[in-house]
Amino acid sequence: MNRSLTVSALAACLTAAACDIDVTAPEMVGEWGGEHISLTVSLSGSTLEYDCAHGTIEGSIEPDRNGNFVVTGVHVREHGGPMREDEVPDEHPARYQGWTNGTRMTLSVILIDTELEIGTYHLRLRQQAQLFKCL
Repeated sequence: MNRSLTVSALAACLTAAACDIDVTAPEMVGEWGGEHISLTVSLSGSTLEYDCAHGTIEGSIEPDRNGNFVVTGVHVREHGGPMREDEVPDEHPARYQGWTNGTRMTLSVILIDTELEIGTYHLRLRQQAQLFKCL
């Protein structure tokens, strides 16, 4: 097989995403879902929705060649019922760290100011989240 044909076959394989190969720099943009979490990833930042909280991630999520990543943002605790007009949101700086292979993700959320681990979540790209919002 000549070299240009091999390169073309590899490019087609990567484009089709049908090959069973490790992806070292997965495309993160899209909707991710799992139990008790929804993550919307864009190039400029991401938003998270939990059962009784929400959050944001600053900038893009760029995994290293092993799929590991660490990013920062904000985590906001919610409560049942409406938010009072004069209420200050329970907002904390957060570290979001995890691993992805481009279609699956493990994400841990840690509050930076208290080092409290909120939880570890398992998400899949293009999977609907299973959320139960606080009432």
